[in-house]
Amino acid sequence: MADALVTPKDQAAQGRRTALLGSLFLMATSAIGPGFITQTGQFTYTLGAAFAFAILISIIIDIAVQLNVWRIIGVSGMKAQELANSVIPGLGIFLAILVALGGFVFNVGNVAGGGLGMNSMLGLDPKIGGIITALLAIGVFISKRAGVALDRIVVVLGVIMIAATLYVAIVSNPPVGEALKQSVLPEEIDFTIITTLVGGTVGGYITYAGAHRMLDAGISGPEYVKDISRSSVTGIIITGIMRFLLFLAILGVVATGVQLDTESSIAGQAFGVAAGEVGTRLFGLILWGAAISSVIGAAFTSVSFLTSSKTSVAMKNGLTIGFIVISTIVFIIAGKAPATLLIVAGAVNGLILPVGFGVLMFVATFLAKSLLKGYKYPLWLIIIGWASWLLTIYLGVMSLSGIAKLWAG
Repeated sequence: MADALVTPKDQAAQGRRTALLGSLFLMATSAIGPGFITQTGQFTYTLGAAFAFAILISIIIDIAVQLNVWRIIGVSGMKAQELANSVIPGLGIFLAILVALGGFVFNVGNVAGGGLGMNSMLGLDPKIGGIITALLAIGVFISKRAGVALDRIVVVLGVIMIAATLYVAIVSNPPVGEALKQSVLPEEIDFTIITTLVGGTVGGYITYAGAHRMLDAGISGPEYVKDISRSSVTGIIITGIMRFLLFLAILGVVATGVQLDTESSIAGQAFGVAAGEVGTRLFGLILWGAAISSVIGAAFTSVSFLTSSKTSVAMKNGLTIGFIVISTIVFIIAGKAPATLLIVAGAVNGLILPVGFGVLMFVATFLAKSLLKGYKYPLWLIIIGWASWLLTIYLGVMSLSGIAKLWAG
C-alpha cells in the first residue's frame, strides 16, 4: 500500500536529491585527495593554530567560485567546454585538452596516493597498493548502473574519511578554543598558503566535477537554481569540515611541541603519535579513501570534457576505464617519488582555473540572455565571481613558478 502512495513526481524528486547528493560528494571527495592531506599536514606544522584563518578564508573563496560554476553550468545545461566553444569557437577544445592533461597528471598522483594509503593501512608495497586502488575504481565504471554506483561510493567514502578523522581529532586533544580564536584573529597570515588551499580545492578538474555529474544526471535549467546553489555550497562545506578536522587532529600533536620529520608525511606521523598503531592504520584508510575517490573524480571529469551528451554511456565508461588504466601504467613505470607526482599534479591543475572560470564569468556577465535561457544572473554573484577570478590569475602565476622550480630541480 505504501508503494502505491509514492507518485512518479515523488520518485523524480527523490532521484534528483540522490543525484545532487552524489554530485556534491563527488566534488568534495575529488578535492579531498592525497595532495589535500599533504598540504594540510605541512601548513598545520608551519602555522600552528593560525592555519585556522587560512582554512576559513579559503572556504569563503571556494564557495564564491563554486556558486558561480554550478549555477552557470546548471542553468545553461551545457558543460564548461560547450560554453567555451559558444564564446570563442575552439576555446572549448583548448579547455578540454587542458583539463584532460591536468586530470591525467593528477590521476597518476592519486594512484600513487592510493599506494601510499594501502602501505600505511595494510603494509602493502605502494605499487601493489596503487594497482589495487585503480582496479577498485575501475569496478565502479564496469557496473551496469555506473552512475548510481558512482554517486553511492563517493558518499560512503566521504563519510568514512570524516568519521575516521573525527576520531583522531578527538584523541589528539587539540586546543580547539585557540584554533577558533585564531580563525578570526590570527597571529600570522600567509596569503600564499590561502591561495594554495584554494587551488587545491577548486583548481583543475575539481572545479567542474560536481557540476558535470549533475548535468549527466539530467538536472539543469533555471527552475533548479535553489537546489543547484544549495548543493554547491554544501559540497564546499563538507570539504571545509574535513580540512578543519584534519587540521585539529594534527594540531593536537603539533601543539605539544613534538618534532616531526618534515621529509615524511606530517599527517601520517601526527596520527601515529596521537593514536598509536590505530592512528597509523586510520591515516592509511583516510589517505586511501582520499586517493580512490579522487581517482574516480579525476577520471570521470576528464572524460566528461572529451565527450558530449551524444556519446553513449558505454563509450564514456570505456574511456574512463582506459583513463584509469593508462594513469596506473604511468605510475608503475615513472620511477618517480609519489610526492613529486603530487606536486606536479597541483602545479598543472592550477593553470586551468583562470581559463575555464573566466569563460564562465564572461557567459554570466554578457551572454546570459542567449546561453542562460534568459535567466537574470544576480549582480552580487557577478561581482564576487570576477573578484575570485582575479585571484585565480595569481594562482596560475604561482603554478607556473612551481613548474619552473621542478624543472630546475
